[in-house]
Amino acid sequence: MPKVHVTKRAVIAGAVGMALATLAGLPATAQKADPAQSRIETFYMALLDNMKNAKSLGLKGRYAKLAPIVMATFDVPTMTKGAVGSSWDKIDAPQQAALTDAMARMMTATYASRFDDFTGEKFELSGVAPQGSDKLVKTRIIQSNGKVVPINYLMRGDKIVDIHLDGTISELAGRRAEFGSILKSGGAPALIASLKAKSDKMMAGS
Repeated sequence: MPKVHVTKRAVIAGAVGMALATLAGLPATAQKADPAQSRIETFYMALLDNMKNAKSLGLKGRYAKLAPIVMATFDVPTMTKGAVGSSWDKIDAPQQAALTDAMARMMTATYASRFDDFTGEKFELSGVAPQGSDKLVKTRIIQSNGKVVPINYLMRGDKIVDIHLDGTISELAGRRAEFGSILKSGGAPALIASLKAKSDKMMAGS
């Protein structure tokens, strides 16, 4: 059973402009797909493939396969800036870049470590709703025990800028509180070190 618990550290995405579509082999449609929807479908299919081949790939193999997908799917610079909040402009450019790199690595490590098996889970896309100039792509994960986990993605263009856990809880808002505390006590170097330590712990398999 893959570790798909919905916590403040969870992460995933999706949506479809018609009836629910299961991603265990999405059928081709005559309709022109929404770019945000297509991006999520591609991400979910890559995630599903990693889950089905989790044991043969191993943790490092899953990370290597997911790293380019994460960068193509998530607007990591925007998400990092949003998670840091008002302190961002006070951080110099090299440290901003280091924070963004550390954030990308932690996100990829999270997916690689948590989605480590396939036991019949389904990823479903349930709609796309406007959110001002952005879009909210609505999805849900149906676990093998029947539990349904709603996860919605705020999309800017065709990239994710926030994840709404349980359908409504902003991941960036949770990270902003955590990051703010670290920045207050140790500045950008402490936050970079914290993100790297979390990634290292996940990639060590602990």
